[in-house]
Amino acid sequence: MLLMLLGGKPAALPTRRSERGYTTRCGLAGTSAFVQKYIVKNYFYYYLFRFSAALGQEVFYITFLPFTHWNIDPYLSRRLIIIWVLVMYIGQVAKDILKWPRPSSPPVVKLEKRVIAEYGMPSTHAMASTAIAFTLLISTMDRYQYPFVLGLVMAVVFSTLVCLSRLYTGMHTVLDVLGGVLITAFLIALTYPAWTLIDCLDSASPLFPVCVIIVPFFLCYNYPVSDYYSPTRADTTTIMAAGAGVTIGCWINHFFHLVSKPAESLPVIQNIPPLTTDLLVLVLTKFTVGIVLILLVRQLVQNLSLQVLYSWFKVVTRNKEARRRLEIEVPYKFVTYTSVGICATTFVPMLHRFLGLP
Repeated sequence: MLLMLLGGKPAALPTRRSERGYTTRCGLAGTSAFVQKYIVKNYFYYYLFRFSAALGQEVFYITFLPFTHWNIDPYLSRRLIIIWVLVMYIGQVAKDILKWPRPSSPPVVKLEKRVIAEYGMPSTHAMASTAIAFTLLISTMDRYQYPFVLGLVMAVVFSTLVCLSRLYTGMHTVLDVLGGVLITAFLIALTYPAWTLIDCLDSASPLFPVCVIIVPFFLCYNYPVSDYYSPTRADTTTIMAAGAGVTIGCWINHFFHLVSKPAESLPVIQNIPPLTTDLLVLVLTKFTVGIVLILLVRQLVQNLSLQVLYSWFKVVTRNKEARRRLEIEVPYKFVTYTSVGICATTFVPMLHRFLGLP
């Protein structure tokens, strides 16, 4: 696929007969936005990289990570989430400290409007994809029997597609992407010796949940101040809160003996079960039940927390600009996604057992 600004030079690749024009609105917060027009000439690359870009967004995290917990292995999901939270927090903070701008537009065409106001270095999409892919690979190679080369290829392909999507969509430079990958590789190598401690978090003291709530909330509330509003602080709060919720949920399961039987700790070699029709139906049913409950909890807690905060700070209801205020944005995001994390790890498995879903 090739994107070309109207009026620009001819494309290097031959034009498909059926071309469709698109527009995208660009501009930083506090500046007048301008409309860019472009033509899609290769729909395969267009949809491939738009899909790959979605693998680094909330829609992927709120589906893949719970799916891993419910249908694959809670130990793996917990490791993935904690490493993901650590990597993403460092990446998000680094953006607002370095304040390196995204690629100039024009000449590039930015296909994503929501995060245009964010800074570019490092690419947190590249960081998240690298962290998830290789944490999953490292954690499963001593737990499940499968060809290591196949797992390595899948991890490389996954992270590469997400990284290339950031270049294709015009949101990052090559340096942004490489910086994100290298920072993540360093963090994985640095934290790897402590990964076994993650498996013991659910047996921590009764004061552990208090620390898990206070520390992330403090970090989010004291997030680096930006020159203008961007969704970086809100996204960071979402990630930190989800990680806190999952950690608290795992602690609740252990402390109140809600887990039906103790799970074996890593490493344990297990065979990957064959994918049968019955297994596929079971997996999809558990996922559907879980994701519906998560979405309901998210909507309910979000509405309730916003109403309480609006009333407390005497803000007009449905004032979207008020959501961006520090004293409203951080608490409502934190409460909402902490609840989502607890729901995903505690209440959804309880519902599965109640419905007879093993």
